[in-house]
Amino acid sequence: MKPCKTYLSKTSITSHITLTTTQKVDEKKNYKMNDGRSRPPVRVATCSLAQHALDFEGNKRRIAESISRAKEKGARYRLGPELEIPGYGCQDHFLENDTFRHSWQVLADLLVDEKLTYGIVCDIGIPAIHRGVRYNCRVFVLDGKILLVRPKLYMANDGNYREHRYFTPWQFGRKNEVYVLPDIVRQVTKQKTCPFGFFVLDFHDACLAAETCEELFTPRSPHILLGLNGVDIISNGSGSHHQLRKLNTRVNLMKNATSKGGGAYL
Repeated sequence: MKPCKTYLSKTSITSHITLTTTQKVDEKKNYKMNDGRSRPPVRVATCSLAQHALDFEGNKRRIAESISRAKEKGARYRLGPELEIPGYGCQDHFLENDTFRHSWQVLADLLVDEKLTYGIVCDIGIPAIHRGVRYNCRVFVLDGKILLVRPKLYMANDGNYREHRYFTPWQFGRKNEVYVLPDIVRQVTKQKTCPFGFFVLDFHDACLAAETCEELFTPRSPHILLGLNGVDIISNGSGSHHQLRKLNTRVNLMKNATSKGGGAYL
């Protein structure tokens, strides 16, 4: 993986870990990069979970199991589905504050066990209320701490999708803000705030950033800007109703993203 040289202005967060796998790799394979240096492969995990609306205990158990299995396989980054904590299909329950409160209680429970997220960046789908506005978010955690909260930029609002009914898209581009964490999370992480907005994670050996579902399908997909700024890995945590042949469309869009910008798309 080619090292990242440029970043989105004022939106790069540096992490102390590397994404290259800690497990033994095949020494016969040649892992040389374009610059002639050798480096073990990056190992990441993308998880498709059978989450159910408002099944907080069951969803928490499946998330924890997926993180453990990702670590067993040597992954340093784990990507989960969109809104995986409460379940994507909560519909008008997203208008209830309790759905948000219980979601962050589940996240706090996951962070209590520092061993669970130790040494692996976990990208978890969760709803969040910021300055009185409801957002569909990704939360990045590592070593029992929250690195950042990344709100969705574009909503799915056609066909069976009614995301504008429940959430507001992040409309401030690269103007990022400070998110005040819920009390139950503060007690666990000892953090009062974390970054909130559109960020790139800068690791020792790679740069990583996220899209969320519909953002891959829009004409102004974030991965275009991210690729131009040297991001190596772009992840996309998705939630979707069953639709015939939608996978074909999704795979074609992912191919187009990597053929233009290079790198890897999850």
